Amino acid sequence: MAKQYETITPKLAEWIGQQQMFFVATAPLSAEGHVNCSPKGGDSFSILGPREIVYLDYTGSGAETIAHLRENRRIVIMFCAFSGPPKILRLHGLGEAIMEEHPRFPELTEQFPRHAGTRSFVYVQVDRITDSCGYAVPLYEFKQPRDILDKWCERKSDEEIRAFRRKHGRVSIDGLPAMNEPF
Repeated sequence: MAKQYETITPKLAEWIGQQQMFFVATAPLSAEGHVNCSPKGGDSFSILGPREIVYLDYTGSGAETIAHLRENRRIVIMFCAFSGPPKILRLHGLGEAIMEEHPRFPELTEQFPRHAGTRSFVYVQVDRITDSCGYAVPLYEFKQPRDILDKWCERKSDEEIRAFRRKHGRVSIDGLPAMNEPF
């Protein structure tokens, strides 16, 4: 049976810490716009408070989440148990992309291991916390994290990474503004 929580409890926080990946979903306001759902992994998620989370946003081939957050701030983070007892946890809230020029960027940088691919942090004020059974979620065995993005970034200069972000991060696939200079 699904349950709603007032806060991210210590037990939920412990369970979140055991998960190897999570999913982020956002959507534009336009009915014709595209919903975005992105998998995330690595050491990229942190609980800042009972209703406050942040995740590290890596350089990628699009900037849908950033564009949607700029437009309407709506976001949901979903964790699924792929091992152990079944469970799905959703954290709904209002988010903000914290870019390098933001005053909180240095503080949030301290929450995570250094990654050359760090583009921003997504900060979320959580307003709804629910779990559900996850009985139909298959069991998977975690093998290891992928280091392809890290290796790609190590081969690039800071300017080459900024150029990539300029090319792939200015607007969403629906033409919504995403990243501003500097990249």
